[in-house]
Formats: sequence, structure tokens, C-alpha cells
Amino acid sequence: MSSLFDSLELGRLTLPNRIIMAPLTRSRAGRDGVPTPLHETYYTQRSSMGLIVTEGVFTTVSRRSFPGQPGIDTPEQIAGWRRVADSVHNAGGHVFMQVMNGGRLSHASLQEGAQPVAPSAVASGTAVRDFESRKDCPVPRALDTSEIPTVIDEFRKAARNAIEAGMDGVELHGANGYLLHQFLSPNSNLREDAYGDSPENRFRLIEEILRAAADEIGADRVGIRLSPQTNIQGIEETDPADVLATYGGLLDATADLGLAYVSFIHADPAGELMTELIARARANGRARIILNSGGAEGTQRDRAEWLVQQGDAVSVGRMAISNPDLVRRWKEDLPVNAPDVSTFYTGGERGYTDYPFYPDSDRER
Repeated sequence: MSSLFDSLELGRLTLPNRIIMAPLTRSRAGRDGVPTPLHETYYTQRSSMGLIVTEGVFTTVSRRSFPGQPGIDTPEQIAGWRRVADSVHNAGGHVFMQVMNGGRLSHASLQEGAQPVAPSAVASGTAVRDFESRKDCPVPRALDTSEIPTVIDEFRKAARNAIEAGMDGVELHGANGYLLHQFLSPNSNLREDAYGDSPENRFRLIEEILRAAADEIGADRVGIRLSPQTNIQGIEETDPADVLATYGGLLDATADLGLAYVSFIHADPAGELMTELIARARANGRARIILNSGGAEGTQRDRAEWLVQQGDAVSVGRMAISNPDLVRRWKEDLPVNAPDVSTFYTGGERGYTDYPFYPDSDRER
């Protein structure tokens, strides 16, 4: 039997298998950022996965990155997530919340008039969809050094609110070009203060946020997602030595915490760079390694089995969208549903909660 289906000790949890539902943007919340009964159904349907990681959730509305994104700031948002967490737990599942700050990958129209912020006043060169149309991401406002504690406190509060909402833990989003990744990357972080100008300074904010979250809820309920060398949404990390110094330095600096896990996105998880970063992330003997190698085709079972051998668990995106019972399908070698890309961000039930469970896969949707 594949090790995909072995149990795994991760932080305070014992996962029944090593198939992790990746955080996936689905844009199903309203403008108030409150999770709906659709969210409850969607996540509960996938509760057989070893761990569910929710879509990226904004810490406060002035950090929202896309329409339909839920938050974890208001009492109503916390209550909505409590219903989701309770339902997943009642179905036997485990769930972490991914918390994030979009940084420059946003627009004032998404943030109720607030100007997007970033480490430096450098535009991403990309576009973002707001509530009406697709717009170019503007030049962001560079965060003043005096504002950094507020950003840290927003993540701390989000971690506390997530636990109040019944989540098993939180994952900090340090990947895919959003604010924390912007601080890590030398082409988006041009600062000359304590939060820029060297690898050590560029990872300082992430280290401080990890420590704040760990202090608030316990390090064994905190994970982080990183995407070194994933040049996406305006990020350019092209110097391997700098990447190793930045990400390896972050992992070394936070090794004492004993995080629940480090989740990596990288096209070559068995390459020299990732072999070194995985070794550093594992050095304290406590943090588990979750891997995803990306790709528009989605993670198929053979790839998932290989990734588990490189780390401890595999993060699965598109196949988790289209197969709520993916664990059973892979375990019993059953056919899988293909994802409908056209419905990823459209709102509503179609392509969200209507994917059939086996043996009803051939039923017309």
C-alpha cells in the first residue's frame, strides 16, 4: 500500500492519511467576507483528506486580494468559519486556515478605498479582478517601518480568531507573490531599513509573524507555505545563492519554534536547492514537510506518491476540487473526475459543491 495512506503526526494532530487539500482560491464569499453554507458543504465534502487547508483568508478588509475572498476579522466572519470547522470536525476531518495579506496584488476598489501596501513602491506588472472588472495592479504604497508592528498584529489577531472559530491551526501564506513573498524577494523588496537590503532583513518580517502566531496559539498549530524560485505575479528570484540564503536563513532562524509544518511549492522538489531547504526545515525533528510541484495538469496519484517520498505529505489542488472523495478514489484505484477550470472562480454551486462522489461520477452534472 502506498505511503499516501499512512497516518502522520503533524503538530497536535494525527492525520489519517498524507493527502493534504491545498489552499485554493474559489471566490465564493460575498463582499462582507462571511463564509456561507456553500463553504460549509464544500469543505465538509472533502473531510476524508488528511488535512484541509482553507483558501487564503484576509486578516482585515484593507488587505483583501480578490472578490469573493472570505475574512477572519469580524464577529460574523468568525461565526461563519465556526460553522465550517464544526461541520468538518463532525465529519471526522481536520482543518487549518490559511491567512494572508495580498500586499501589492490588490486594488483600492477591493480594499474599500485603502491603497495597497508593499515592502516597496514597486508595481507587480500584473492585473487583478475587482468586483466589476479586471484592472492593473497599481503602484503600492511602501510600508513605513513604524507600520510593521500593525501588520504583525493583524496576523497575530487572525491566528487567534481562527482558533476561536474552531480551526485546528493556521498556515501563513508566504508564497505566490503576496505580501510575505514580496518581502522575501529582492526584486520587490528594495528597502534599506531592518526589513530589506539583505537576506536576513528580507525574512525578518516573516520570522516575526511566525513568532507572533506561535506565541498566540502555539507553534504546533502554525504552518507556513513558501514558494522559493517560483517566479509568479511579478516575483523574480533568479539567484540560487540568494534564494538559499533567504529561505534557508528563515528556516534556520525559526527552527527553535517547532512549527507544525512547512509547505513548499517548487517545480523540482528533489533538486539541489530543495533538498537543502527540506533538510533545514526538518532539522528540529518536529516540522513536517508538505510538497507540491505545481503544474496546470494537477497532481496525479503517481506524482503524489513520489512527492510523499520526498517529504512527509503532498498538497493537492485541482484533483481535490473535482474529487471530494479523492482519498477513496486513489486508495481503491478508481477513476477520477476532471476539474472544470471555467468554474474555479465563478461563484455558486456549479463546479464547487456539485462534483459527484463515486460511484456516481458518470452522472451528468
